[in-house]
Amino acid sequence: MSYPPTKLSPATRHSLRLLGGLIEEGRLHKGWTRDELAKRIGVGLVTVRRLIRGEPGVAIGTYFEAAWLVGIPIFGQDTPALEREAARQDERLTLLPSRIRSTTREVPNDDF
Repeated sequence: MSYPPTKLSPATRHSLRLLGGLIEEGRLHKGWTRDELAKRIGVGLVTVRRLIRGEPGVAIGTYFEAAWLVGIPIFGQDTPALEREAARQDERLTLLPSRIRSTTREVPNDDF
């Protein structure tokens, strides 16, 4: 099933382009070819090209894996710290309602 393209805000488009550029810069610092990066991520060369351009159709996990491999810590933490923060987030989510219901109810005009 394919979904219609989403119109992204300028901030999102710029952020993706920035992240792609940072990944490309990290790749160059490591001395890897794009093909080497693609193999390390487990994707094709076309996907790496799209990622570097900051295209929104690339999976977020692919962006995160590429960033991690070239040394860009997305959340600025190491793996154990990320695990602890994810556990804390899970705890906070358990305190919130599991779903939100709309509170707006239509009242017919002829009820008065």
